[in-house]
Amino acid sequence: MGKNKLEKFADMAMYPHVFQTEDYEHAGQPHEMQGKWHDFFKNDAPITLELGCGKGEYTVGLGKLYPDHNFIGVDIKGARMWTGATQSYREQMTNVAFLRTRIEFISRFFAPNEVDEIWLTFSDPQMKMPTKRLTSTYFMERYRNFLKDNGTIHLKTDSNFLFTYTKYMVEANQLPLITATCDLYREASTMPFNDSQRKILNIKTCYEQQWMDRGLPIRYMAFQLPKEGILQEPDIEIELDSYRSYSRFKRSPKEKAK
Repeated sequence: MGKNKLEKFADMAMYPHVFQTEDYEHAGQPHEMQGKWHDFFKNDAPITLELGCGKGEYTVGLGKLYPDHNFIGVDIKGARMWTGATQSYREQMTNVAFLRTRIEFISRFFAPNEVDEIWLTFSDPQMKMPTKRLTSTYFMERYRNFLKDNGTIHLKTDSNFLFTYTKYMVEANQLPLITATCDLYREASTMPFNDSQRKILNIKTCYEQQWMDRGLPIRYMAFQLPKEGILQEPDIEIELDSYRSYSRFKRSPKEKAK
């Protein structure tokens, strides 16, 4: 029998590499870990965040591929995060950590230039709420607070809506685009990926496997985020995805959204 939520929360409270906070009323104040992540990892290696990490498959997978880099999975769903947190704890991975908080408050936890890369893996496309999309300019401004200049942001998604929105956001702000594909696994052989990049992109989350089993193509994009420049939202209507979760179709009668 699997553990319930309370048992999982109790486990994570004992894990030294898991940081949990519900201190949302002080959202504007720096967290005690801000600027101290390299001290925690006991090295000066690059730090990569997985935002909306779910079960932490990418955080753990990247940690195994790159033992000389540091990785932090961030999510508000502690019961999901328990899976990656427990695996990394049992395998004594010293380059992996987890942070339980809302991503709206992410700037509290990291100092300027403390983070090198960000992964967004199968984020909710938030078709009704532009400011909640993790690739919106609302979040780009927050990432600028701690991401190094021209740091890389990776988006891996099943959502045509989120992929299309992000493409227009990148174009509207003239952000340097590294690569983009609407069907990652079909087109991977023709894309300029090295062996290391192919191994990264082949890490699959449980949600990704669900979408693939359903026959949906996986989309991938990587771009850089300069610190300078005023960011603007793209003024474009995008066709909505025809689904909202693995087994539930969208409830909105609308066909398009900004």
